[in-house]
Amino acid sequence: MIALPRTAMVLAAGLGTRLRPVTESIPKPLIEINGRTLLDHAIDRLALVGVERVVVNVHYKAAMVAAQLARRDHPRIEISHEPELLDTGGGVARALPLLDDVFFVVNSDVFWLDYKDRALQRLAAAFDPERMDAILLLQRTKTAVGYEGSGDYFLDPLGTPRRRGEREIAPFIFGGLQLLHRRVFDAVAERRFSLNRIYDRAERAGRLHAIVHDGEWYHIGTPEGLATTRARLGSHRIER
Repeated sequence: MIALPRTAMVLAAGLGTRLRPVTESIPKPLIEINGRTLLDHAIDRLALVGVERVVVNVHYKAAMVAAQLARRDHPRIEISHEPELLDTGGGVARALPLLDDVFFVVNSDVFWLDYKDRALQRLAAAFDPERMDAILLLQRTKTAVGYEGSGDYFLDPLGTPRRRGEREIAPFIFGGLQLLHRRVFDAVAERRFSLNRIYDRAERAGRLHAIVHDGEWYHIGTPEGLATTRARLGSHRIER
């Protein structure tokens, strides 16, 4: 277990192509759930666990995202502009000078509700920097709202994940929340790359770990997923 990280990154630069036509006029991070943007929901949850500085990468409709961020007074926000998209891994690597050695990364196209303990706190509690370079929050595919697919990972009883093969169907998907150590980027020279490359390298080295989310989880990647999420959450009282 480590102290709760004080820095984090929210990935908000993507084009949101699968959410068209919704994202033709508004970037995905600014889609509202129960009257608050996905971006603000993510930052709110980071602030609740003591994060003091959040880096947000921007590209598509960057001015709209920046204007939304300017309305916040806590935590401190740093914007990482990407003139060209760097993919998830390249976006984080570009922002490393603004991040501590260990930091959270949150996708902006997911929404989650915690159970008894906050998911971000659970990630930090399970992270052992001596044995791990990355820890992922996984979600059971059968309970993931708005998700249709073959899953991402298998998970053994010790919390060691294995990425599914091409013809396999896995019981867990990556939930869009993670805790990373900056050293996991040391051997990557490319500017543009996916975080999947980081996970796979850590998995091969035996330094990838995962826990399973124990609350509700929603994928907002398509118009259908968005509609389902809004319908399901309509009766919820969302705690910030």
